[in-house]
Amino acid sequence: MAEYLIKNGFVFDPVQGINGDKKDIAIKDGKIVESVGASAKVIDASGKTVMAGGVDIHAHVAGPKVNVGRNFRPEDKRLVAYEPGKGIKRMSGGFSVPTTFKTGYKYAGMGYTTVMEAAMPPLYARHTHEEMRDTPILDQGAYPVFGNNWFVLEYLKNRELENTAAYIAWLLRMTKGFAIKNVNPGGTEAWGWGLNCTSVHDPVPYFDITPAEIVKGLIEANEYLKLPHCMHVHSNNLGNPGNYETTLDTLKLAEGISAKNDFGREQVLHHTHVQFHSYGGTGWGSFESKAKEITDYINSQKNISCDIGFVTLDETTTMTADGPFEHHLCELNHLKWANTDVELETAAGVVPYVYSPDIFVCGIQWAIGLEIALLAKDHMRFHLTTDHPNAGPFTRYPRVMKWLMSAKARDEMFAGMKNEDKVRDRTGLGAMDRELSLYEIAQMTRAGTA
Repeated sequence: MAEYLIKNGFVFDPVQGINGDKKDIAIKDGKIVESVGASAKVIDASGKTVMAGGVDIHAHVAGPKVNVGRNFRPEDKRLVAYEPGKGIKRMSGGFSVPTTFKTGYKYAGMGYTTVMEAAMPPLYARHTHEEMRDTPILDQGAYPVFGNNWFVLEYLKNRELENTAAYIAWLLRMTKGFAIKNVNPGGTEAWGWGLNCTSVHDPVPYFDITPAEIVKGLIEANEYLKLPHCMHVHSNNLGNPGNYETTLDTLKLAEGISAKNDFGREQVLHHTHVQFHSYGGTGWGSFESKAKEITDYINSQKNISCDIGFVTLDETTTMTADGPFEHHLCELNHLKWANTDVELETAAGVVPYVYSPDIFVCGIQWAIGLEIALLAKDHMRFHLTTDHPNAGPFTRYPRVMKWLMSAKARDEMFAGMKNEDKVRDRTGLGAMDRELSLYEIAQMTRAGTA
């Protein structure tokens, strides 16, 4: 193992409160240390920023739906040129659903070292791990899905907390999973009957249980097990006008619940890609931002965190274990649709999508994500994601950071929209002059996510 000394860089480390100080960083045997020997390799970082490796807390980079997306969208490979192999690098390609090699190379090129696959069906865990092992450079983990699992639903319906926890513990161990994931609780099971659950009180067909009971039950099981990470929820009613009320109802289920663990974790609920859940209006004609209402609530509750899911205004590939939503999306955009069910556990859909700056709904979605980040008071609990590839490919993270750090860059985007006035009127972004610092970006992409 080698020793390194990174000299003269501007260091940002929110965990230790280091905010752009000029420091030297010593590394030995892969770990940061106080000092290294005289033979250490010196890297001159003069004029450069030095941060810890990025941690992407929520992305779709491995597993069955990702491979369906690759096979389903050969045209995605034409959006960017394939890169030939060079040296130790292998040939890589794809844009919104890149190959495993490109996934590793592009994340590493942006300074990321860790990426979490956000929804792993336990029955496909072997394949998911195989694909993660095929991805170079990155450390990876995966969140098994539990919110529509037949055994979990049956245990929760009968209020059997210990059996719920025991089953979850066994499945986490057998799948080498990292955390409890809960996608469209009850709604994806309802999809097997051609139905959905769009509120926390809708009954799940056959199981006689509601999404509210599933969310609260999984939080309680998570805390009973004292797991290192809190329960992840992708709440019901994803992507629909007016869904912010469902989101608030979901978030409020965590009120009064304290974390029980030995890891210093305060959160008991993490809400994924919250941009897609912060919509007002009664239909697409009245579609508007409710970013302030959602962000104000999360700001007020220290036991909740979220990732944002920034829309990048690209052509991309949507994929989610929220099977009924993907069918709904296909009915909206009339593009092709793939549906995949995993018996007893979950479902998934894949639909291409174009977020066009000329469509005012897309412009509002773009603005909502930025609003949430700019209204946040604690960026250790608001994390930078695009819900890759759903709101846009992860390779757009530098672009998202630019919008967050520059009001001028946001104004330039506004100016290129056909419906600029409507987007400004229905969001609060145009009135915001806040610009995030590199310290806050480090919180959103490194310290908080780690």
